[in-house]
Amino acid sequence: MAAYGWVMQLTPELQRHTAGALRGEREDLDGLIGAWLPVVLGWCSRLGGPRVDAEDAAHDVMMVVARRIGTVFAAEQFPAWLFAITRRTLARHRRRAFVARWIPGLSVDAADPAASPVRLYAVAETNRRVQEILENMNEQDREVLVLALLEDRPDTEVAAMLEIPLGTMKSRLRRARDRFLKQARAKNVFPGGDAP
Repeated sequence: MAAYGWVMQLTPELQRHTAGALRGEREDLDGLIGAWLPVVLGWCSRLGGPRVDAEDAAHDVMMVVARRIGTVFAAEQFPAWLFAITRRTLARHRRRAFVARWIPGLSVDAADPAASPVRLYAVAETNRRVQEILENMNEQDREVLVLALLEDRPDTEVAAMLEIPLGTMKSRLRRARDRFLKQARAKNVFPGGDAP
């Protein structure tokens, strides 16, 4: 039950939890949710946008999982099913955040850039620029980049999670990567021309 970054490694223990949760075993459902929570939190923070509270969205995703786990027919379907729930939950949170902007007196918390050593600042600045580029990309481009490049998932898995043909996924990834690199160069994300 190990997560590397935000990518889930399907260990025998995780497969046991998934199978048990599908049979309705509460202890296995708790184990499944605990194992996938870091992955879902990563998706929410990367795909949610600046006004979405990633922890709140991840909590909502896991509440849906707990209520609807019985609708999954096979353990192999679980990752794609979970990602689809995450996408719908994030869309709902983005709509809610958009509406909240217009309510008087409601403020959205912003990150407080505290003073830090030069290296940490440079890393934070690069992360901010990358996140800004991702937020300005359309949802399809952002999803395929996060899953394929940032999480380093296999192409077949990304296609299954996005519920699109493999060739379509590869085309989207190529176009999304080109758009990302163009914006990254314009924002000087790669000083000295070290673009991948």
